[in-house]
Amino acid sequence: MKDSVTEINDVVIVGGGTAGWLAAAACSRFLANGRRRITLIESDAIGTVGVGEATIPPILNFNRMLDIDENEFLRATRGTFKLGVEFVNWGRVGGRYLHPFGSYGHDLHGIPFHQLWLRERTHGDPGDIAGYSMSAVAAALGRFGRPGRGAKPPLSELFYAFHFDASLYARFLRTLAERQGTIRREGRITGVERDGASGDVAAVRLESGERIAGDLFLDCSGFRGLLIEQELGAGFEDWSHWLPVDRAIAVPTATIGAPAPFTRSTARDAGWQWRIPLQHRTGNGHVFASAFMDEEEARRILLANLESEPLADGRVIPFRTGRRKLSWSHNVVALGLSSGFLEPLESTSIHFIQNGIQRLLALFPDKPISPLERDEYNRGMRDLYEDVRDFIILHYKATQRDDTPFWRHVAAMDIPDSLARRIELWRLHGRIFRENAELFGATSWIAVMLGQNIWPDRYDPVADTLDEAKVAAAMAEMRAAYRRAAERLPPQDEFLRLAGAWTADAAAEVAA
Repeated sequence: MKDSVTEINDVVIVGGGTAGWLAAAACSRFLANGRRRITLIESDAIGTVGVGEATIPPILNFNRMLDIDENEFLRATRGTFKLGVEFVNWGRVGGRYLHPFGSYGHDLHGIPFHQLWLRERTHGDPGDIAGYSMSAVAAALGRFGRPGRGAKPPLSELFYAFHFDASLYARFLRTLAERQGTIRREGRITGVERDGASGDVAAVRLESGERIAGDLFLDCSGFRGLLIEQELGAGFEDWSHWLPVDRAIAVPTATIGAPAPFTRSTARDAGWQWRIPLQHRTGNGHVFASAFMDEEEARRILLANLESEPLADGRVIPFRTGRRKLSWSHNVVALGLSSGFLEPLESTSIHFIQNGIQRLLALFPDKPISPLERDEYNRGMRDLYEDVRDFIILHYKATQRDDTPFWRHVAAMDIPDSLARRIELWRLHGRIFRENAELFGATSWIAVMLGQNIWPDRYDPVADTLDEAKVAAAMAEMRAAYRRAAERLPPQDEFLRLAGAWTADAAAEVAA
């Protein structure tokens, strides 16, 4: 048993919302040992940035880690399933493609499927590459099925994530965390005490006068970064020169029809508009660059392109794209918006929180905190942010649009060398290499490259080693199998009801 003098016994989470309660749920499950206390401080007077939220497949692993029942989770958050993201007007006005979860087709004899598909295009018409994705075909038909244990191809190739109401998600996590022993303290933090020798945060003081001491502090205070930035000055690396959108206006609308099992992103004159279908409403928002469009015009565009009546006034959310130079400084670990922010184009916000928590649990320290473990955490978070940053920049750089100043600007801008190298490798022979533990794999990069009309000069010559007729026959069978499997699936709202994941009052709201 560890000497109690060296053990982290008091973990203090500063801030609630999605980040704070995710951290509390995980810490109370995996760190509680009879001696360690998990305390979360939040103030009802301080709002959170909570809108309709879309996610990516790694959330499934995090939910399993917390032993969350999926149907209960969907009922509590009025959630729906997500099979990918549909992009409209990004490469060109009128263009449309889906970035699906999962993979394209099956590799043959070790040769990547997309290379064989590129070769077939030179001889005929193999159809849209989306026709070789289980998730993409099901999304196009509005169908969904949850692959069970032992599921076989092609249904086993259906990968999914969720849409849900972020405020309900935080409430669900709070219930879970408090059930597991997390102590909530209500109040606004008005002061911070530091250890004179180490510089570590020793305690925070509340407006009420209460003092809360801790060994490790998790900063979930949002954009302001109460501890990581205001107190410790970790620094911020600004990426707005690559990602100039810096405002969002969010508006919920009434649900019409069955919810689609995908997020939609529609490019606008100086940014893009999201559509996130939930059980009880639809989340909408307009993300735009204030240097190219004023708020009044952005609001007008959003309201003019809603599919149903708004349920509330549009709320403006300003942000700055980038990351803290240190996600872990002294004895403070920043999670969520206090650690950094990349616009919600590929639904990565919650993943950054969950990845940060999992990384912290894997590197959970003793006292005194080892600089080696802290540095390893910061290295991993830096790599993750930069990988996702490059993928999001690709969506803007890979455009042929020149109809507005914004699109001309992003098409002409300089990009990180790491992204420029990837694009050039793709242009030569359609090659995608996944490095280290990157979040987005080959399918994601292929979807955006092809969807936005960046075509390789030629396919990989190794594809010519396979018999053309056999490859064509195998591809035709794959495509037919995906279609047959998708057509057997129920519409997603029907599946939600059959699974017991549909909220009763949400169904009544839709019917009304």
